[in-house]
Amino acid sequence: MTTFAVSPPEEAYLDITGSEEKFPVRRIYCIGKNYVAHIIEMNADERDPPVIFMKPRDAIVRNGGEIPYPVFTTNFHYETELVVALKSGGYNIAEKDASGHIFGYAVGLDMTRRDHQAEALAKGLPWEVTKAFDKSAPVGPVTRVEDTGVMTSGHVKLKVNGETRQDADISLLIWKIDEIISKLSEQHELKAGDIIMTGTPAGVGAVVSGDVLECSVDGLEPMKVTIGGPAA
Repeated sequence: MTTFAVSPPEEAYLDITGSEEKFPVRRIYCIGKNYVAHIIEMNADERDPPVIFMKPRDAIVRNGGEIPYPVFTTNFHYETELVVALKSGGYNIAEKDASGHIFGYAVGLDMTRRDHQAEALAKGLPWEVTKAFDKSAPVGPVTRVEDTGVMTSGHVKLKVNGETRQDADISLLIWKIDEIISKLSEQHELKAGDIIMTGTPAGVGAVVSGDVLECSVDGLEPMKVTIGGPAA
């Protein structure tokens, strides 16, 4: 039996629709600049390939949770996206085999310190300060692929206090899901428990304490989270 010198961190997991079982989260991979309209609104070059970055697994916030307004920002943005959960993986997965590694899908939010992103982009700095902070990865319940089929289309929508801010379709992804899984596996050994945030459409914007965010993708359990007071 392993004895730890300090208390080990809590397990990160997601709920599974219609089940008491939980989906354990190993890594959170994120794909940036993967919808043309969002690239345009961010004043980026739509010919650039999508950006790959990561968030820590303890950044997970489950459905119904509260996101404290984070330290070190005055411009806190939402980005709603389709999340893919993997049941298996490996290196150099062929596109034709990629869907066979999918456990299911969920809706998620890539919360962003937007005021630090411009500097990071301009100076070629890492994205951790703008993307990989505490409570920056709200993700709803996972729906098994057996219940959805392999997803290639579906409305993705976000409302803030009942007002629609993002409304697009995952069929508009520049890099499709099979391509994302294949490309990620060229750089990382993907494994069961990995989740992938696939990119956000246009309509991103700032939120403040007290705002209620409702996110949905056709065929999946919706997610609702609240922006809380300043993080202690």
